[in-house]
Formats: sequence, C-alpha cells, structure tokens
Amino acid sequence: MMPTAHRRLLFLLLALLSAVSILAASAIGSVTLDWARWSAAITDSSSEFGELVWRLRLPRAAAAWTVGALLSLSGCLMQVLLRNPLADPYILGVSGGASFAALLGMTLGLAAGILPALAWAGAMVSILIVFSLSRGEGPWSGTRLLLTGVVTASGWAALISLLLTLGPDSSLRGMLFWLIGDLSYARLPYWAPAILLLVFLACFGMARSLNVLAMGETTARLLGEPTRKLLWLVYLLASILTATAVSIAGNIGFVGLIVPHLMRLLVGSDHRILLPAAAMFGGLFLVLSDTLARTVLAPRQLPVGVVTALLGVPLFLMLLNRARVKQ
Repeated sequence: MMPTAHRRLLFLLLALLSAVSILAASAIGSVTLDWARWSAAITDSSSEFGELVWRLRLPRAAAAWTVGALLSLSGCLMQVLLRNPLADPYILGVSGGASFAALLGMTLGLAAGILPALAWAGAMVSILIVFSLSRGEGPWSGTRLLLTGVVTASGWAALISLLLTLGPDSSLRGMLFWLIGDLSYARLPYWAPAILLLVFLACFGMARSLNVLAMGETTARLLGEPTRKLLWLVYLLASILTATAVSIAGNIGFVGLIVPHLMRLLVGSDHRILLPAAAMFGGLFLVLSDTLARTVLAPRQLPVGVVTALLGVPLFLMLLNRARVKQ
C-alpha cells in the first residue's frame, strides 16, 4: 500500500496538474494567447479575448475534465463488476442507448440543447433493458449480465446504422462526430459535476467492499458482503457515470479502459486510492487530449475521440505486453 505521505503528494500533484491543464487549454488554440492577453482575458471577461476564454475555452476544458473523470471512475467500477481488466464503460450497452437517442434527435432536427437530455433518457432505457433481462432468479451471474449487455449493445448498433443510412446528409457529419466522441459543442450542465461528486462519494464510501469484491464473489460472501446487492449497485453507479459522460460528449473511447490500468500500476488496487487517482488523472488526460485535438491541425479541429484512440491503442498494447512479460 502506498504510504500516506506519498498518497497526499500524488493527489496534490494530480490536482495541480489538472488546474494547470485547464488554464493552459484556455490559452492555447487556433488563436494562442500570450501571457499579457491571457491574464487580461482571465481578469476581465469583457476584454478583447475575454469572451473567447470564458465562454468557449474554459467551459470546454471544464467539460473535458468532468467527462474524463466520469469515464475513468466508471471504468474502475466496470472492471470490478465483471472482474475483467478489459472491461470499459461502454461494454454493457449504455452508450448505445444514449447514442441512438441523440442521433435520433439530430435526424429529426431537434435543437442541440435537447440532445444531452435525449442521450441521458436513451441511456436510462438501455440500463432498464439490461437490468430487466439479466436479473433472473438465483445467484448473481456476471456472465449473464455481460452477454445481455453485449447483445443489447449490438441491437443499438444496428439501430444506429439504420439512422446513419436513412438520416439527412446535412446532419451526417455531426452524427459521426458524436459517435467518435467530440467536445466542440460540449457545454457542462450544472448537474454533471453534481452527479460526479455524489457517485464518487458513494463509491469512496464503499471502497473497502470494492476491494473485497475484486478478490472474487465467494471471498466477498465469506467476509459478509451482500454480494448480489453490491454488484447491482456497482452496475447502476457505473451506468449513471457513463450515461452522464456520453450525454455531454458522445462516445469517447479508451479513457475508461486505459486510465484505470495506468493508475492501478502506479498506486495499486486499493480503491481508496485508486478511485480518486483515476478520476483526477482521467480528467487531466482528456483535457490534454482535447487541447491536442484543437491545436494539432488548427484551425481545423479533430474529434477528441480520435486523439484518445491514437494515444490509447499504443498504451494499451504496451500494457498487454507488460502483462505477458510478467507471466
């Protein structure tokens, strides 16, 4: 276990780097601000570049950090739930329901402000479908939950393909960006940080139970944990986190898969340390990825999901090779 002093230093460093990354994102872009212009914009929102910083860049950076934290925390929970280090927040079909609902709204020409609510509603429908079909009788079955989630995700994928085929050409680009994961028009609704904080506090409060559950359901049961209720609670919390993230920025891949791996290698498997470390590093990672997406081909902007995939694939292959070498 990481010593207390090292733990505090790590959390302080991650918090500091997160703040610096958000401030840096507000200065860097197709129009990069020098120190004088940036400080003037920060202190006076009515200055020449004040609107650019306060109305566009800072809200986008805050949304990126929140979405990264949501996905990383959800990834930690999914990997405990399924006892599979390859599990990610999208594996059980929640993102499919959210994406279908959002793309349906785009196809119908609904206002952009309605799309997050539609995505959230679609995710909730997907959660209810998976919960209802996989619940069954008798003991908990992670295999049944996984199969139900995968089949549900496949069904949503078929419906999404149908929408892309039949949808108007004018909305096709926006639909594809949503599926890839994009923060270009993302705004941080007030309820998203509230959900992140409440779910994080709930998860942190049951960190000991998560540690026991990671050892196996039999071990957890022998140690007095109500495994069936605990597993369903973990599924519900992970799904809420995923639904919130997808409703803001679409399907941003690899964050919920890679970040828990990296943090587990760095801080160990104790969820009292892993959960806050993963949340903060996930936010930091997505802010940096989105800054790259905005600047690497400026003034053109890439969907941030492209950048996370390009960074995530080699990192994941390195992690797999590391695990193979250890064996």
